[in-house]
Amino acid sequence: MPDIVIADASVLIVFDKIGHLELLRNLYENIYTTKEVEKERMFLLPDWVLIKSPKDTTYKDFIQTQVDIGEASVIALAVENKNSLILLDDLKARKIAKNLNLKFTGTLGVLNKAKEIGKISKLKPVLTKLQETNFRISESIVNDLLLRNGE
Repeated sequence: MPDIVIADASVLIVFDKIGHLELLRNLYENIYTTKEVEKERMFLLPDWVLIKSPKDTTYKDFIQTQVDIGEASVIALAVENKNSLILLDDLKARKIAKNLNLKFTGTLGVLNKAKEIGKISKLKPVLTKLQETNFRISESIVNDLLLRNGE
């Protein structure tokens, strides 16, 4: 279990849109985001999402040349917090996190975990809500996820 979970704006926004933001709190003990992500959000963050910024901005400044400032800040914060998990959907940002040997998952990984440990009983209705947003997901990935979860 990670010491802290650091959420990027996209994951927070998607879970808010589908009405399952509370699911993050049910899955992870400590959820953080950065000041940069807080500025990107499109809704009021709940008080259980804590704000913490990286102390050393060197990584953030460098990574920001490749991805947006929010993603750069969560990756930089994860570099400073070795036993962390980043909630991140952007492919470029995930590649950077992988190259830095950071642990990460995205919206679908969170939903998969929630189903596996019984925090949601059915994955299909949640995936249907997800598909009604601007979240891009292929039908084959949806089908694979449902199959892996016995739906």
